[in-house]
Amino acid sequence: MSKERRTKRGKKAALTKSEKGTIKKCVKHFVDSKHLFQNAAESVLSACTNDPQLKEYIHFIKKRVKDATHLRNKLKAIALEEKVGGNMPAINLGNLFQKITDLAGVRILHLYTDQIEGINKRVMAILTEQQYSLVEGPIAHIWDNEAEQYFKTRGIRTELRETMYTSVHYIIELNTASRVCCELQVRTLADELWGEVSHTVDYPKPTKSIACKEQLKVLARVTSGCTRLVDSIFRSQCEFERWRSKGRR
Repeated sequence: MSKERRTKRGKKAALTKSEKGTIKKCVKHFVDSKHLFQNAAESVLSACTNDPQLKEYIHFIKKRVKDATHLRNKLKAIALEEKVGGNMPAINLGNLFQKITDLAGVRILHLYTDQIEGINKRVMAILTEQQYSLVEGPIAHIWDNEAEQYFKTRGIRTELRETMYTSVHYIIELNTASRVCCELQVRTLADELWGEVSHTVDYPKPTKSIACKEQLKVLARVTSGCTRLVDSIFRSQCEFERWRSKGRR
């Protein structure tokens, strides 16, 4: 099936006036409730930065609330995909905040892959302490077999992404009456480079440039290589410190 999102009969999928109206109401509902998501992102960011053990792993941390235009485009894309599959669009005012779980987000950037074990341990401890609910995760979004094996051996579920996106995700529901969710993303600095470039040129609307698509694939491999090189540097340093410690005995 092409990017035009065609139905099983080959006709191009289209939204009805009513379906477009529902999307418009959902976006307005989000805009009117934006302060709830700003508070949610701030709460998760504060809980992470104030944890002394997690703070040791954090190179950089930031929060964001989804742009209303991006939400509208996402809802439209989801609705069209559902119609392609022969289903009616399922997102409405009543379930918007439960179906779209990345309206608020916090992103932690760290230096090298082996830190994820300590980060995951502290994130889970923070969830318990703050009485947050873990809706989903941790899930490692990866694209190569080596990374898949690494995360699986550490008890972290993986999900292959053809887009070559790499990040560990948690969906957190806050202990508030509004029950809003916040998406926590954890990734290395090198993976952030690919993510930011891809987000700029290939999101929310995919680029139509074949050259750009190929270059993004190359960049994914380059940043993956950078992460592995950084991993090797820190593992070599750790090995050297162990050797030196034994030599002094």
